[in-house]
Amino acid sequence: MEEYLIKPWDIHRQGTGAAEAALNWDMHVPPEIDTIAEAVIKMYDMSVSSRTLITSKPDKGGAIWRIETNKGPRSLKLLHRSPERSLFSVGLQEYVVKQGARVPALIPAKDGKLFVEMGGKLWIVTDWINLQPATKVDLVGAQELCYGLGEFHRHTKGYLPPLGAKNSSRLYRWPNYYQKIAKKIGWMREMASAYSETAASPEILSVVDEYERQAQEAITRLQQSAYSKMVAMGEPHWGLVHQDYGWSNGQNGPGGLWVIDLDGVSYDLPFRDLRKLITSTMDDMGVWDVGWMRGMIDAYHKANPLDAESFDVLLIDMAMPNEFYKHLKEMFFDPVTFLNTEAGAILQRVVATDQTKWQALAELSKDKSKYAAGSYEQAAVAQSPDKIPSQASSTFIWEQKQWNLQTKKRADQTEKEAVSASSNDKQKSSKKESATKRETVPAEERKIKVVKRDKAEEKKVSSGKRETVPFEEKKPESSEPKEKQKVESSQSKQKKDAVKDKVAELKPVEKKSSSNPAAEEKEAVRSSASRRKSLTSSSASNVINLLPYLSNPGTRTPRAKTAASGRNRQASLGTVRSKRKSSGAAAKAKRTTTVRALQTKRTEASRAIAKKRQAKPLSSARTASRLGQKSTSTTKPRRAATTSASSRHGYNKVPAPRNRVTTNPARKPKAKQGMKKYKGLR
Repeated sequence: MEEYLIKPWDIHRQGTGAAEAALNWDMHVPPEIDTIAEAVIKMYDMSVSSRTLITSKPDKGGAIWRIETNKGPRSLKLLHRSPERSLFSVGLQEYVVKQGARVPALIPAKDGKLFVEMGGKLWIVTDWINLQPATKVDLVGAQELCYGLGEFHRHTKGYLPPLGAKNSSRLYRWPNYYQKIAKKIGWMREMASAYSETAASPEILSVVDEYERQAQEAITRLQQSAYSKMVAMGEPHWGLVHQDYGWSNGQNGPGGLWVIDLDGVSYDLPFRDLRKLITSTMDDMGVWDVGWMRGMIDAYHKANPLDAESFDVLLIDMAMPNEFYKHLKEMFFDPVTFLNTEAGAILQRVVATDQTKWQALAELSKDKSKYAAGSYEQAAVAQSPDKIPSQASSTFIWEQKQWNLQTKKRADQTEKEAVSASSNDKQKSSKKESATKRETVPAEERKIKVVKRDKAEEKKVSSGKRETVPFEEKKPESSEPKEKQKVESSQSKQKKDAVKDKVAELKPVEKKSSSNPAAEEKEAVRSSASRRKSLTSSSASNVINLLPYLSNPGTRTPRAKTAASGRNRQASLGTVRSKRKSSGAAAKAKRTTTVRALQTKRTEASRAIAKKRQAKPLSSARTASRLGQKSTSTTKPRRAATTSASSRHGYNKVPAPRNRVTTNPARKPKAKQGMKKYKGLR
């Protein structure tokens, strides 16, 4: 049964029944995910008495539960991103906890890992921290929020993700992001012109040029700033941003402000979170208040100090028309509805708020002298986004076994390795068994088996069924697997051992020096013929049986050439050739006799058919009518079949199929239809 893969469930619930369509899926999850949550809980050393869904993300596929356990209340969270991307954030959460940040600590599962991978997603469990949101009614709450954000950024510096995690970085994307906003603001002009009949179209066309000019000016200022020198310091130098930091993800708890929901963290200039917090607060207030802006920046500076270059880039980022783009980009999804209903009120509020924006930014820019200049000259030569680890990250070592993701590919590889290991063990055991069997067989039985095999090889050679292979032929390359070659090599080794045993039993006579080489050569040939009567060439001092190797040329081993062995080999080959010649002549004569007998039978049969046709001539009326002529001729008898070239030369050739002969005019082939006739001829 395949594992259930978790996906956004608001898409899968479309087109269902009325009850499910009316259900608020922000506070519900599919039953399959509930089942997986119960299985995940069993992976931890705890007993759960109740589980309550706090919130869910049906459009992304995430959820958070509060679970009551025997070890206190805890939080169970389903991370909606891919396992590789979630591993990046889980690694950061473990990293900042060890750096001293107020972030919920991860609880390890029974296998020692700080997460559980199930349903194609990562699940984490942490202690439930009782938190309270910071106050929004005065600057004190905003300063608490900014101070806690600065602490979090300081603790993220030097982070390097565990092996296998998917890196997330926005550090080098600022110019592209600015250009995207400027381009889409231009699209808003085109959209408002295309839907000129809508209610908000005239208002958008009246202000869009100004906002596009602000975006282009911010791009120019960013290019002239120290941004390129700053990002050249590398990602670990700056640390990570939360990306969704606000009044709900930064709350007061034991010891100070706690930061939660870290599953969207990414490398970036840290004050990007501060800019988002300031501009969204000003938008909620409806006015750009310099006092609030200065107080929030000062609180952040106490926790994570800024330099003059960082403060300058922070002002440039606030000068971008971020709020205008964020609120009016909805027109790209449903332009008619949005421009006729919501766009007018939103645009009026954004324009009214921005009337105090530029005066506040001009006043705030005077604080640049309060910040010391940064040192980026040594990193100005860097052209690529190199990761430069800090001193903190160099002392933090990941235990990789606790952070490996169990992917399907790795499981398949592990299974293949296990199968190959078992096959290797079987081959080793079979080799050992064959070796022990060969050792336990008595020498007499081995001798009898070798003699029988030699006789069988001799019969094959004498009958002409097998051709000899030159001894000097090279071993052909084999494309078979190595395991099969090993088995064949072990078999060839056994054959060689058997040949050696036979040689030892035969007790060859050592070669003696003689003054008559011809007599010595005849004696060697005579002894070889009497022992085997087959293809062997050997001297008196080196008797080697070549027949077992002729059946498998790939197992032959070359031996040293000598003049005597060469002459002996030629003599033995001459004997074999004479035998083959005689056997070949006999076979040829036999084939010739058989072919001639078959040809005689065919000739007699054809003559008999011709006689029958002469005795009963076929009617030619149909042929005459087809040709347009009167014909009284009868069918001529076929000529007698003559002896073919293959019969005269004695080839063993299979005769071709003959056409069927019939005397029935109705079965004779008709003329081809569609052929034009002219004067009786077709």
